[in-house]
Amino acid sequence: MKNTWTAKEKGYDAGKKVSGIKRHIAVDTNGLIHAIEITTANITDRLDTIQMWQRHAKALEKVKHMLCDGGYTGKPLAWLENYRRLWGSQDS
Repeated sequence: MKNTWTAKEKGYDAGKKVSGIKRHIAVDTNGLIHAIEITTANITDRLDTIQMWQRHAKALEKVKHMLCDGGYTGKPLAWLENYRRLWGSQDS
């Protein structure tokens, strides 16, 4: 999100050339919100996602599938499958 003058802390994402804050929101197929993570723009999308999943583990414990863009892929998120099992997969 572009710079928000009401935010007390702001960052700059050089890749996206945006200053301000970022919002990461986990919703279900009906659009109902299950988790929100708000950080300064200088925090990477991958780190934001890891923080959101760790902080909202209880709300996200039944998640079976995740749809996201290219900013949320790669080795930093490879742990997700293991954590999902530890959080309580419906398969077990």
